[in-house]
Amino acid sequence: MSENYTDPSGNTEQFRAFAHTPEAAATPAPSRLPLIVAAAVVAVVLLALAAWLALS
Repeated sequence: MSENYTDPSGNTEQFRAFAHTPEAAATPAPSRLPLIVAAAVVAVVLLALAAWLALS
């Protein structure tokens, strides 16, 4: 195996170039709307089931 391998993570200049690229910038968090909608649907179904069991 060659002894001339340079680890890119050990190179400060390459790391700084990577850190300052637009792709490395913080990405926006994914939308939580589907999770909220799913939780609301589950709550409505559970309430409907509880009401149906209470009335039957």
